Amino acid sequence: MLAKVTSCALVGLEGALVEVEVDIASGMPGFFVVGLPDDAVREARERARSAVRNSGFKFPAKRVVVNLAPADIKKEGPAYDLPIAVGILLASEQLAADVSTTLFLGELSLDGTLRHTSGILPMVALARQMGLANVIVPEIDAREAALVGDVRIIPMGSLKDVAAYLRGEISPEAPVPVSGGNRNMEFSAVDLAHIKGQEHVKRALEVAAAGGHNMLMSGPPGSGKTMLARAMPSILPPMSEDEALEVTRIYSVTGLLASDKPMIYERPFRSPHYTISNAGLVGGGQIPRPGEISLSHRGVLFLDELPEFGHAVLEVLRQPLEDKVVTISRARGSVTFPANFMLIGAMNPCPCGYYGDPLRPCTCAPSLVTRYQQRISGPFLDRMDIFVEVPHIDYEKLSDIRMGESSSSVQERVQKARLIQQRRFVGTKLVCNAEMSSAEVRDHCSTDESAKNLLKAAMNQMHLSARAFHRILKLARTIADLDDAESIQSRHIAEAIQYRPRRAV
Repeated sequence: MLAKVTSCALVGLEGALVEVEVDIASGMPGFFVVGLPDDAVREARERARSAVRNSGFKFPAKRVVVNLAPADIKKEGPAYDLPIAVGILLASEQLAADVSTTLFLGELSLDGTLRHTSGILPMVALARQMGLANVIVPEIDAREAALVGDVRIIPMGSLKDVAAYLRGEISPEAPVPVSGGNRNMEFSAVDLAHIKGQEHVKRALEVAAAGGHNMLMSGPPGSGKTMLARAMPSILPPMSEDEALEVTRIYSVTGLLASDKPMIYERPFRSPHYTISNAGLVGGGQIPRPGEISLSHRGVLFLDELPEFGHAVLEVLRQPLEDKVVTISRARGSVTFPANFMLIGAMNPCPCGYYGDPLRPCTCAPSLVTRYQQRISGPFLDRMDIFVEVPHIDYEKLSDIRMGESSSSVQERVQKARLIQQRRFVGTKLVCNAEMSSAEVRDHCSTDESAKNLLKAAMNQMHLSARAFHRILKLARTIADLDDAESIQSRHIAEAIQYRPRRAV
């Protein structure tokens, strides 16, 4: 007997329909899975065998062949357990049902219980796109699946429940979809009000958040660079529904989506250690998976101790910083992941951390300081918009019991500036000023005569590159938006120039 059940594979962040064909024939008993399965899929043989038996059914003592079609797509993960088990029950005539319009997803325990399965969101989205009416998912993943509308989500707890449903014996309740009204965020970011002093750095954070600009902080150990970076998500505007779905899809595929938090509304903040590999940062693997830059999509990627990162690791960031996507090519094809993130870097000025510090002398040799600072290449630095020094905090400021300006107040100004940019870029895919190309800079970054003269003098004296020239204009445009100014004036250019590094890049 032959039975066909529909399931789904993941290719990057997108789903691809997979037809699970189960054939049971006479011959030497055996259980074979073909169709380019990985180790997790091959192990489904034992999980399906035990789940069928422990759910009150008989596993056929015949030759069982499972084909996962199409055979040119690599099948990975345990999501095929349930469709394989249902196909065996249908092919062995222990179950009779029409499953032509139903998508089956779920990992099976040995007792037949359905477990959490990664990638539910993009797979259910594909079911809607392909016109499938029903999707059977594990109960624990039902709220995540319900984020996709116009398709019936059927939550199930076990293989036995699935069989009872297909016989028409039970009718499970549909999960309650998560809406924008359920944004109960337990915000974990640092509030700017708790950071003493560093007003000029807080201003730089505000400008970076308002325009989506990359930022590099330099200062001695203990000056608060990490805490300032962790405050960035608290001043960024809340994500829209579309942005939240984009981020949730990425975390669903990577298995990082918590079952009690089916929708991510808090902007991501990722802080990988400097020992991370290229594949860990930008994505990769035999079957390409998203890396830290994709997990930071629509959020912040914080690289602490920036010079300690490998040279090759930092250089692979150059293309995603410009294109906002990363394409990973393998022999079987290429996969593109979104990577629209804000990069915040933090570094000490030298190995000991006290080069140029007025209070503590540096113990590093001049050649060592030079080599340390040159670990970060000029082309990489050229992609940073804001450079700011973070000095030691005076005792008077640390002991002051008065609170500083709260993150919510700064966030209001950032949101107003972002609203101006949304109106400016209506009809385009641009979200903020940092995403402007040279053509948009020409159209939207008009300056008055005094601003032009100041920018010309800065170009000549600082020997800025063409990229740095455009970045100054984009930064000045953001400062003007915070000032609610129609055109860029000389004071906006002056502040933007202040955020350039001391050494020309």
